[in-house]
Amino acid sequence: MKYQTGVMVERFAGILSQWPGVECITLNEAAMPDILDPYFALILDVFCSGPIPHAQERCQIYGSDAAAFESSGQNEKDRFLIGDIPVRLEYKFIEKIEELVSIADTKLDSLWLIKDSGTYGFYRLANGEIVFSRSNWIHDIRKRLAHIGDTFWKNMRGAAQSKMEHFLSDLGAASFQGDEFHYLIASAGFIKTACLVLFCINRRFEPSHRAYYRQVLELPVLPVSFSAELENFLDTAAGAVMERRFTLAKLIAKGIVAL
Repeated sequence: MKYQTGVMVERFAGILSQWPGVECITLNEAAMPDILDPYFALILDVFCSGPIPHAQERCQIYGSDAAAFESSGQNEKDRFLIGDIPVRLEYKFIEKIEELVSIADTKLDSLWLIKDSGTYGFYRLANGEIVFSRSNWIHDIRKRLAHIGDTFWKNMRGAAQSKMEHFLSDLGAASFQGDEFHYLIASAGFIKTACLVLFCINRRFEPSHRAYYRQVLELPVLPVSFSAELENFLDTAAGAVMERRFTLAKLIAKGIVAL
């Protein structure tokens, strides 16, 4: 963690940990790069077991240098700037978190409730750097996430693979029609869901979209030619015509389905 980031984390963790309703605070990986990185953001997940101050009171507590403050209508997310540094504090109630984790590890008949939301929320639970913890709650949650069974992953793979095949079909139709707009949308949907299937095959929670590319290539189980096919699919050079990229998409999907 960079020094200036550490100072900011210490400042806000010190404020938030004083609220009795705050159980745990974790730092999102978006704060790992240098603050000059255009993707940098100080994002803290704040897990709550009880009430927290109202939005306007929170704004005052954050400090007089907290500018451009805005809060979501559900009282779940605060955004503001400290100088040029974007800060995002996301409040998550542990009752809801435990309900979602229970669906994944014990209440699998309700898995349909989370299939469409993906596994990024679990990724943040499992990987955020703990900067404050009032008890063992976060450690217990992480143990449960580490032992999620095959049924969960098979069902999540099935849902993602179905979406991948749907986007592949759209990609083919757009290529045939020469519909560049629909083709662009289908391309994004296809490659995202293709990667999501691979994360499920490897029993990995999906990272943020920024980390998809790097992390998917590091997975231990991949189709033999996946890396090269992905590079060619992402090539936006003039020679990468729609029909050729659709052919590559079919090869990518075929390799994934065979795993």
